[in-house]
Formats: sequence, C-alpha cells, structure tokens
Amino acid sequence: MKAYIGILIIFFTIGAQAQDITVIKNNPATPVKNQSMTGTCWCFSTTSLIESECLRKGLPALDLSEMFTVRNIYIEKAKNYIHRQGFARFDEGGLGHDVIHAAATYGIMPESVYSGLKGGQTQHDHGALVAAMKSYLDSVLKVNRPIPDNWQAHLTAILDQYLGAPPATFIYNGRTYTPLTFAKEVVKFNPDDFVNLTSFSDHPFYKSFIVEVPDNFSNGAYLNIPLNEMISIVKTALAKGYTVLWDADVSNKGWMTGKGYALFPTIDTIGRSSSFSPDTEEKPFTQNRRQQLYEELITEDDHLMHITGIGKSKEGKDFFIVKNSWGEKSGPFSGYMNVSIPYFAINTVTIIVPKAALDKAVSSKLAAD
Repeated sequence: MKAYIGILIIFFTIGAQAQDITVIKNNPATPVKNQSMTGTCWCFSTTSLIESECLRKGLPALDLSEMFTVRNIYIEKAKNYIHRQGFARFDEGGLGHDVIHAAATYGIMPESVYSGLKGGQTQHDHGALVAAMKSYLDSVLKVNRPIPDNWQAHLTAILDQYLGAPPATFIYNGRTYTPLTFAKEVVKFNPDDFVNLTSFSDHPFYKSFIVEVPDNFSNGAYLNIPLNEMISIVKTALAKGYTVLWDADVSNKGWMTGKGYALFPTIDTIGRSSSFSPDTEEKPFTQNRRQQLYEELITEDDHLMHITGIGKSKEGKDFFIVKNSWGEKSGPFSGYMNVSIPYFAINTVTIIVPKAALDKAVSSKLAAD
C-alpha cells in the first residue's frame, strides 16, 4: 500500500465539480481520516466500513482505532516472517480481510483510547517503526538455532516505543471493556457478517481462491465471481443502504485525485485537459481485458478505499462515490472521489460486502462454494 500525506494540488473548486454529479444515494459514513505517511489504507478503509455498518444499524457514531488493529497485524506479520525464515513480505501493507480477522481475534478499541500517536504527534508515520522491526527480526534470524524464545517480547517493546502500549481494559461511556467485549457489545461486530469477493478468469467462478497479490501476506481467500456480477453486487448493496470495501489500482491513467474523478478514458491526456468532463468517453471493459491487465501487472494492488454511494453524470453515467483516507484536503470533494464503472471494472482487485446486502440468488451461488 502507498503512503500519502494528503496534500495534493486542487484544480477545481468543490462547487464547480459538485454540479457535474447528481448524488443518487450516499450512505452514512464517519469523517474522512488521513493515513498520512503509512501504508495502512487497508485498515483505514475497512475500519470505515465497520463504522458505517454501525451507523446503518442505528448505533451511535463511533471513531474506532485503526492503530490497535495495525499493531496486532504487525505482530502477526512478524510471526509469519520468522516462521518463513525471512522468505516473506514484512512491510506496512495488508488487505481488508486482515481487519476483519483482527477485530474478531483481538477486538476493537476506540480511537480515544488508543491512537498510536505519541509525544504530541499529529500524523502517522511508520517508516522508522517498520525499519526497526524488520532490522530486529533479521537479527533474530541470523543467530544460531534455536532462536531466542523471547523475541516477541522484544518486538512488542519496539511497537510500544513507537505506537504506545494499548491498555488491557478501558472505560468507555462509564463502563469498563476489553477490546473483545467492546467489539461484541458496543460495535456489535460479527466477522461472519462480511463476504470477500473478487473477479479473475484464471480461477473457477463461484469458488474461493487465495488472491495473488504481494500484500496478501495472510493468504486470505476470496470468492470469485464474474465481473458484471461484481458490479451489480456493489450497486445493489449501495441501493439497500450498505457500503463496500474497495481494493484497487490507483496508479493507472485516469485516476485524477486533483479533479476528484477516476475514469478509464480513451485518450491519455485526460488528466491534463482543461476541458475535463466526467462524461469524457471511456474505453469498453470486459472480463478478458481486466484479466489481461492483471497478467501484465498493469492492474496491481495499490490502495484500499470505502465505497459509500452512487451518483450520475449529466449524461447519465454511473459513478461510485468513494471515501478515501488521504485527508479532507486530498482533492476537491473533501477527501472523496467519483469513480466511473469502467475504471472500477478494470482496476478492482477485491471487495468486501456485508452479506445481508446480497440478493438471495447471489447468496445461493456463493453458498455453494
């Protein structure tokens, strides 16, 4: 995952571009956050999905701690790195299912209890932290066997140094919780409420497979469905009031943070055009074309975001309304992007959808896996 400060050039005013898209439905979401100089978009986006589920259920708005989850996943990555004797990825990236797993296994904390910021810090930056952890892990692997039994305690001390130590219990609204009881009683979190989906033709449809991207360190499996069905599932979920976790490539032509749009344009100069319009002609998309770009390493696992709604352009093109985690100043829409269906179709890697949002016909197909 890429690290961003969230300070990007703004080419248009909010008012001018807002008139280009008519919002059909935008479901409740918590305020935009900034992952800053970290590659933890996977946690910010999926945590935002969980917060939106709380709002949809009529629960009070919650500000949940991303860094409590990130910390626990760093420890799991370290165990994986040691067990694989250094022949594994150890960095800041991850996927949405890692958050679902962490919340179920370790629980959830409010941001007010554990922010992961120390000593007056106002922005996250995990460069030095990850370097320190990896250096230590590599030093452990260089010693004669057996390796020290207390290596995890040393790794935890590094996390405490950079992120602070999370409390075992905490008080929230006058009651004492552990992370697990907070997840169950306040967030009403259930990992079985979500389904992981993807769409690639090199694996059988309606079967699960381990998505082959570098950040899938934990070997998460995703149900494989046809592309048009995946698009339909997202539209249906949004129409029903649900939101969707989106894992995509944001490095390809057509992703224009400064304009607040992502298109799959027929011309390469769209990002530099002063006459930009969301109704600019786009290339057709197909399952085969999507697969080809993935095989060519054009479509890669760059960034995770949170789809909250859907809108239409003046000429009737559908756009997904996407909450980003690069801060409110990242683009003209206060941290949101408008993503065309062709861009979504070609550049999506995975999605996570609340199971309750699925139609019965779709649910029956997925249940056969």
